[in-house]
Amino acid sequence: MKFSVNQQDLQQALNYCQGVIEKRSTLPILSNILISAHNSKLILTATDLDLIFIHYINNIEIVQEGKTTTTSSIMYDIVRKISSGKKINLTLNDKSKLHLESDKSIFNLNCISHSEFPATDENFNHNEFSIKSKQLLKLLNKCKFSVSNDETRHYLSGIYLHQTEVDEKKYLTAVATDSHRMSISKIRLEKNVDFEPIILPKKTIFQLCNILDNYDGDVKISNMRSKIKFELSNSILISKLIDGKFPNYIQVIPKNNQKKLEIDLKLFLNSVDRVASVSLDKKDGVKFNLSKDTLNLSVNNTNSGDGNETLVTKFDHDLEISFNSRYLIDVASQIEGERIELYFNDTGSPVLIKDPSDFDSIFIVMPMKG
Repeated sequence: MKFSVNQQDLQQALNYCQGVIEKRSTLPILSNILISAHNSKLILTATDLDLIFIHYINNIEIVQEGKTTTTSSIMYDIVRKISSGKKINLTLNDKSKLHLESDKSIFNLNCISHSEFPATDENFNHNEFSIKSKQLLKLLNKCKFSVSNDETRHYLSGIYLHQTEVDEKKYLTAVATDSHRMSISKIRLEKNVDFEPIILPKKTIFQLCNILDNYDGDVKISNMRSKIKFELSNSILISKLIDGKFPNYIQVIPKNNQKKLEIDLKLFLNSVDRVASVSLDKKDGVKFNLSKDTLNLSVNNTNSGDGNETLVTKFDHDLEISFNSRYLIDVASQIEGERIELYFNDTGSPVLIKDPSDFDSIFIVMPMKG
């Protein structure tokens, strides 16, 4: 095997691979990436057995086709330290060493035979539908911060993706909750698709967001039984799904939150963030003291002190309620417009948060006790 590749292309591909490969893998082959030079394409594959990532770099100069595997983290570390845009020449001299050179740098990296790499052929292209990359990214970003970290309830440690219908319009809807907060977002589907409800694992979500950040185009999605495949123009991500039943989230959405607080987003976000600074571990609730057109925010920490701010706002009731500041900041950071709307019921009930510039997303945050 002998080929040349551009430094930036290789660095980006290896960076994506790093997101898949487990740092502490018991099987040495899983710390490696599969490198295949074939048909003027370089194909890099990384897997942790639950997630498979395949990336194509097109139009590369191949002198001799072939394949091997080498340690992903070491190769990534070397490539990212080579000057941007340089040409990197790679040669597999004997079966156990990959020779890498660029300018005056020369490395020989240990290899493991490609025959030991887990099989990654997955053929499922039925139930396929396409979605715009930016729409899918938006859907994932609006929900991913609400995914649970609780290992005991594995069915909450992902995003629930399913098809819904509102007024005869079809949507792909995403929901995530850790039982303290919940995010729901949806995007319109052009046509009815054959899509079974699934729970997408957290690691897959973050890997997908990472790839989608640098990609503008269509994403083909197909799922079968226990796996899902996302196909971009130069990348494929195949993931196992979380086995379990997602709770009935519809019944958690507050129905009678009539007390509406509308406020400038930046003002609100900055105030909550400032007031929360006095709390060392961010576990102290930010207390909302609401009265006619006034919002007073306060945090009181026995060890570090207290802070409060008063904002002028539109509100017509009296209410005292406390929230985890981190939850409010996470939600507010996903609001696209200039204003944020919070709908309250009473002190012990969850707040419903809306983005006036995006009717397809809502957020629910539970109050803190006392």
